[in-house]
Amino acid sequence: MQCSCSSSVGHLTAPYWSRTVLFPDWAYKPAWSPGSRQVQLWHFLLELLGRGEGGAIGWGGEWGEFVIRDPERLARLWGERKGKPHMNYDKLSRALRYYYNKRILHKTKGKRFTYKFNFSKLILVNYPGYPLPPGHQVIIFTSHTTT
Repeated sequence: MQCSCSSSVGHLTAPYWSRTVLFPDWAYKPAWSPGSRQVQLWHFLLELLGRGEGGAIGWGGEWGEFVIRDPERLARLWGERKGKPHMNYDKLSRALRYYYNKRILHKTKGKRFTYKFNFSKLILVNYPGYPLPPGHQVIIFTSHTTT
């Protein structure tokens, strides 16, 4: 698999990143999402990408970017996983948009059914204490109140 990673990402090695695909090793942990007994949609997508579910979803051109190749099939798979037989792409895409505000992922402009993960945010929020990949910084803002 050829990598078209941007130069800003830098050289990433294990244990941070899998050698076969472009996402963190921690994403391989099946059906586990911190703080929840149910799998989260972002984690389900990473599982499918890791298994090479090429018919419904696949990695895109940029680092962290993925393309939904068959929206209805993806929605059906998600519905099966969640036990919701009436799941469709409209409902699934609403769940994806929920992640925009959390900055877990965003829509890639000008590309239909294409999204991009913010892996630094996923690591920070869902895996506190997990080391960030080299070259990534975290800026924490705190508010100070005076009485």
